[in-house]
Amino acid sequence: MTPKNTICLWFDKNAEQAAQFYAATFPNSQVTAVHNAPSDFPGGKAGEVLTVDFTIFGIPCIGINGGPAFKHSEAFSFQIATDDQAETDRYWNAIVGNGGEESACGWCKDRWGLSWQISPRVLTEAMAAGGAEAARAFEVMMSMKKIDVAKIEAARRG
Repeated sequence: MTPKNTICLWFDKNAEQAAQFYAATFPNSQVTAVHNAPSDFPGGKAGEVLTVDFTIFGIPCIGINGGPAFKHSEAFSFQIATDDQAETDRYWNAIVGNGGEESACGWCKDRWGLSWQISPRVLTEAMAAGGAEAARAFEVMMSMKKIDVAKIEAARRG
């Protein structure tokens, strides 16, 4: 059954490669279909991969090889909630270590330019707590690239 809502991600010509990477990196993720173009299109030729159906953590996505006209930006990102430093490190290192780049405050980009927020639950819990606890955690987070769980926990305690 086709879901009512699917995230469509525009790629130049790498939708299948990106989808395979996401499926190999994140649990409950897979490539479910690859569709070739029935004729030439602005981003490519007949027979080339046009769209790829895949899931990331169970979220349905379609990657379209639309050509270079549109680029990813930080206006859209996947936020991945992690349970501990090991999980945070695993996803961060997979994205950054596979041609991606670090940004600030738990954000990074994969090699296709898609933004990811690798967000330990301890950080989102600190923000939800509000008050001085949130302020301390926020101040510490602002100095980080990859989130350091121990430093966030220490900031929460004061």
